[in-house]
Amino acid sequence: MRLWVLLSLLLLQEALPHVIAKSKRPKEPGENKIKPVNKKVKPNTPKMKERESVESSLKSQSILTQVMDKGHFQKLAATLSLAAGQSIELRCKGSNVTWNYPSYLDTFKDSRLSIKQLDRYSQLILANSTAADTGEYSCWLQLCNGNKCRKDETKTGSTYIFFTDKEELFVPTPSYFEIVYLNPDKPAVIPCRVTTPSAQVTLHREFPAEEIETDGTDIIYDAKKGFVFQHPTPDHKGIVYCKAESQGAPQISIKYHLLYVEVPKGPPSTTIAVSSSRAGLSDRVSVICTVLGEPDVDVNFRWQYPGQESGRPVITQNFWRLINRGIGHTTRISKSVLLVEDFEDIDVGNYVCIAQNLEGETTVATKIEL
Repeated sequence: MRLWVLLSLLLLQEALPHVIAKSKRPKEPGENKIKPVNKKVKPNTPKMKERESVESSLKSQSILTQVMDKGHFQKLAATLSLAAGQSIELRCKGSNVTWNYPSYLDTFKDSRLSIKQLDRYSQLILANSTAADTGEYSCWLQLCNGNKCRKDETKTGSTYIFFTDKEELFVPTPSYFEIVYLNPDKPAVIPCRVTTPSAQVTLHREFPAEEIETDGTDIIYDAKKGFVFQHPTPDHKGIVYCKAESQGAPQISIKYHLLYVEVPKGPPSTTIAVSSSRAGLSDRVSVICTVLGEPDVDVNFRWQYPGQESGRPVITQNFWRLINRGIGHTTRISKSVLLVEDFEDIDVGNYVCIAQNLEGETTVATKIEL
C-alpha cells in the first residue's frame, strides 16, 4: 500500500510541469488589455441642498470672530450677551477692513475703544464695557481700485452685543427727553432698547395714563430697536415711556414726545419776503427766506445779493422751530434772514435765496429799489 502511494506521487510530480507549461501558453496580441465599455457615468453633482449651501456660503462669508481665553477663537452668532464690565476683542479677517459700532463711541472719542489693522486681520478691542456699549458691531472687507473703494458684500461679519447690567435695563442715552417723528409713509421707532434681551418691556402713555397694547402687527417690540409703529397715525401722538422688568424692580425709560407730521417730500417749499421793496439811504432792510418742511429734515441756505462781489458787509442768521398746524400735524419752519444795516446805492438790486435739502433745492428772489 505504501509503495503504491509513493509511486502515485512520483507520477504526479512528473506530470505537473507539463500541465503548468500548457496553461502558460503565449497570449495573443491585445489579449491582456482592458476592453472599452460603453457605459454612461453620471457626473458627481452635489444635491440641491448642498448646492444651495455652497451658493449661500459664496454669497456671504462671515469674517468676524471673538478672541477667547488662551488664544482660542469663536465664530459669533447674530446676538451675544456679556456682563457689563467685561472687555472684548473682535477680529475681522482681511488686509483692508472697515468697522461699524455704536456711534457714541466716536462722538465722545472714547479711549476704551481701539482698532488696529494688521497684515491679515483687523482688531477691535473694547475695554471695561458699559451698558451704553450695547449695539451692533460689524465689519466688512473693502475692495479698492485706486482711490475708489466699495464694500465686499461676500465678506462681512455682524453681531449685536448686549452688555447686561441689572442697574441699567435700558441702554443709556445722552438726553432725558427725545422727539420721535411719526410719518404716515414709513415706520417709526421708539428707541427704548434694553441691555438684557430677556427683559419684559411695555409701552405706556403719560396722559391719559395707560399701557399701549403691543399687538405684534401694527406695534411690535424688538430688543435691538425698541417699539416699532408700522403704520403711524395721528392717534399715536403724545408723550410715552417704556417700562422694563427683569428679576427685580421695574425700571422706567426716558420720555419720548411723538409728533405726527404730514409734509410732502421734495425740494424745500420756499417763500421770500422783504421788509420794504423800496428803501432809502441809510435804511435798515431785512430779507427773510422761509421753508416749511418735515421736522427732521435739515435745510441749508445760500444767498446772492448785489454787493456780494465787492465785499459789501451783510448779516445772515438761520434758525428753525416746530409749529403745530392745529390738526395733530407738526411742521418744521426754517428761516434765513439777511440784514443790510445801512442801505446804500450798491445794495439796489435782486436778492436771491437758495434753500436746499436732501431732495433738491429751490430758488426764490425779490428786488429792492431806492
